[in-house]
Amino acid sequence: MASADQLAAELIALEDRFVWDVPATAAAAAGIERAAVAIGAEVLAVRARLVQASMLSRLGNAGAGFHAARNIDQWAADHDLPMIRARAHLVLAAVHRHLGDPGKCLDHAVMAVEYLDDTATVHAQVWHRVKLADALADAGSTDAARTRFQQAERLASVHGEHRLHMAVLNNFAYQELCAGEFERAQEVAARLQSMAVRYGFDLDPADLDTIGAILIENGRYSEAELMLRDCIALHGQGHHDADDALVEYLLHLSQAQRCLGALDEAEITLTRGKAICARIGLNEVLVRFQQEQAELHAARGEYAEAYALHKVFHAQHEILHSQKREAQARERQAMFETSEARREAEEFREQARRDPLTSLRNRRYVDEVLPGLIADPAEPVTIALLDLDHFKRINDELSHEVGDQVLVAVARLLENAVPAGSFAARMGGEEFLLVLPALGQNEAIAELERVREIVGSHGWLEITGALPVTVSIGVASTHDGAELNQADLLSAADRNLYVAKHGGRDQVVSDLGVAGKRARRRTYRDAPRTSHR
Repeated sequence: MASADQLAAELIALEDRFVWDVPATAAAAAGIERAAVAIGAEVLAVRARLVQASMLSRLGNAGAGFHAARNIDQWAADHDLPMIRARAHLVLAAVHRHLGDPGKCLDHAVMAVEYLDDTATVHAQVWHRVKLADALADAGSTDAARTRFQQAERLASVHGEHRLHMAVLNNFAYQELCAGEFERAQEVAARLQSMAVRYGFDLDPADLDTIGAILIENGRYSEAELMLRDCIALHGQGHHDADDALVEYLLHLSQAQRCLGALDEAEITLTRGKAICARIGLNEVLVRFQQEQAELHAARGEYAEAYALHKVFHAQHEILHSQKREAQARERQAMFETSEARREAEEFREQARRDPLTSLRNRRYVDEVLPGLIADPAEPVTIALLDLDHFKRINDELSHEVGDQVLVAVARLLENAVPAGSFAARMGGEEFLLVLPALGQNEAIAELERVREIVGSHGWLEITGALPVTVSIGVASTHDGAELNQADLLSAADRNLYVAKHGGRDQVVSDLGVAGKRARRRTYRDAPRTSHR
């Protein structure tokens, strides 16, 4: 009977490797689980189950993999085992990537890194960061992804894990390719090749395919064809067991051959790839082969055939997307039908109450929470509507992308600036709401003046250049026993925001007569007015 130390060593060998033979890995993990149960090693048994959960998702059973990983994460939380939680969230990230949900994938990828502890192997430290980088890239955060790839590179280099370093570079190069950064992708791929030569490693088929695809996009078709022929030859020597990898290699090879004008060879390669797709049911890849077939017809001057096939491609592409959406819906429904349904429902509920751009609370959350706060006569509530000054100018002169960066940055400033017990929300466009319970109006105004100064003095140069970013703030409070509802309070704050805007901007305005009295309107402004219109 194997000892706990032997089983632990076998588990690490499964956890810390790049898996090509998924069924064999699942079977090995099941064997370790049985052996661990037999000797009462519960933690090892759970780790073995997590490896099996990962293999389930890679075999296409994302729902089963999801539930197994979620249950294991909960068990690990109850037993204070952060490293198991880290690996569980890596599996959950992979499941959500398969479901086409980059936001949830990124959430779990972040947690997979955050839960890494002192017991994490070098492979785990590196690869968890690589998968976070992949998730960031899929979510469109290219610069943040590069930072994580570079961190993973440094870790691998410091520990002398050169083969692992090459795997990092492979993913890095592929993500640059997907982002359309072909020159950057070529530079990373060149470093990958240089490292293989320096340390005497052979490039595996995945490396060769990535490099070949990059060469195609950079117009180096002859080199790409040679690279991809080597890739397919290595595949035939048993480097990969799965034909779903082979069809990708064939697709790239056919593209290189077409670009070289070797149209008959490209046709042969396409035919081989389509046959494999049809045999093993890779309908999504088959559609991409049809697109390449249309390109091949066009290269031959067969424009009628190319157009006809292009229409077929578009029709089948739409069908596949519809089927994928239906599959996602089925997977999500299956998730709800387990014992984790209540928790999962709460996560979706939370997601629905967050602004997708800034991650602040949204109008829906405000409508649910604010009436209850206002209704409590024992505690005053102050609200503030904040509007970015001259935001249209930022969008028009710098681009809407820069405008989005400003909104995200302001959201972070507001979230960090509000006192405990308060919250910030995005109401829409460039308008935000701060809700400050249990603060008197004067105390709240002092906090809001501080918020105004924080936004105005932030280092905006890297984002907006010479254009300043300031906020106008309109304030309203419940006090003196006034009976106000949410609409009253928001309307009062909006009136004061209007005054702030038309009174020079970059200021805090509060109407002390909001309870119904005609009181003096007070403007709080310590800093000199900015010069921009």
